[in-house]
Amino acid sequence: MTLAHFIYIPGMLGLGMVIGFVLGGRAAQGAKADADDKAVRRKARQARRAARDRGPET
Repeated sequence: MTLAHFIYIPGMLGLGMVIGFVLGGRAAQGAKADADDKAVRRKARQARRAARDRGPET
């Protein structure tokens, strides 16, 4: 093996780790945003249900 292998292979592994870290971070942000949206919709649905169950205010 040449000296280039000792530089190229760890370099490619490091680059793969960086790319994976960036893409994983983006995926985590997207998942958190989806979970937040779901929680907001759940609270709105619960509020509508509670208002419906209370009936008309007199």
